[in-house]
Amino acid sequence: MHEEQNHLYQRMAKVINHLVDNAKQQPTLSDLATVANLSSAHFQRTFQEWAGLSPKQFLLAVNRHHSRSLLHDCSVAETSATIGYSSESRLYDNYIRFEAVTPGEFKSAGHGLTINYGVSLSPFGEAFIAWTNRGTIKLAFLHDQLNFNAAVEELACEWPNAHYVHSDIEAEQQCARIFTSLAERRSAEINRKNGGLKIWVKGTVFQVKVWEALLAIPEGSVWSYQALSDYLGMENSVRAVASAVAKNPVGYLIPCHRVIRASGAINQYRWGVDRKAAMLILEKGTAQSASPK
Repeated sequence: MHEEQNHLYQRMAKVINHLVDNAKQQPTLSDLATVANLSSAHFQRTFQEWAGLSPKQFLLAVNRHHSRSLLHDCSVAETSATIGYSSESRLYDNYIRFEAVTPGEFKSAGHGLTINYGVSLSPFGEAFIAWTNRGTIKLAFLHDQLNFNAAVEELACEWPNAHYVHSDIEAEQQCARIFTSLAERRSAEINRKNGGLKIWVKGTVFQVKVWEALLAIPEGSVWSYQALSDYLGMENSVRAVASAVAKNPVGYLIPCHRVIRASGAINQYRWGVDRKAAMLILEKGTAQSASPK
């Protein structure tokens, strides 16, 4: 299934990139079909299959002014109330079990720890995944500036004393669980069998606090960096919060892609702006399809 999704993503990536680069011009369906080298009718069907949204809904979703209207530019109390009553937020937070390394584990730099890692296709291209029996410790997406060897080297620098086991087959199994749709997460059977997903992160106290706060952003929604800072009670620390967001080690599961600029611009994503836009669009489509009619 993920191979098919990956194939569709590769076809749509250049369309997304074109749209992000030309958002002010508001490209038409015909424009996007031309970029994809497909007829308008074929593009419409293919895009709907990939995103769960029609191209028209997609155009609305990435429109900068529309994106800005989705931001939680409200007070801390209002934001907390929104989160408290958001079934999507509670669902995501319950599905993800978040834990940080202890100071002793941080200092040991992986001594006595076995880390499994590998590459698998995902709905957003090739994913580099690393995990232990405590949970996923790294999820990155390979691109021109981050190939497999660079990802392995980066992992080794973060955990220099660990023992490493490479298995792409097991990575595929991890990937299959990670990219379970929101609709499937709603199933008590899925959660009962799989027990949710565990994340085990290594970072400073401040970074860990920011990463955990990202889990509060509901799937299908976006926040501004200021809103995230307000939620953390760090209204005057937007730059520091943004820096911590950028260093998130577990992409997608810790949804740093759901944070955008207050202007509504979809940018600043270490694994590519087109990939960030794709994640937001797919999540919006999934959230809409899963909502009660």
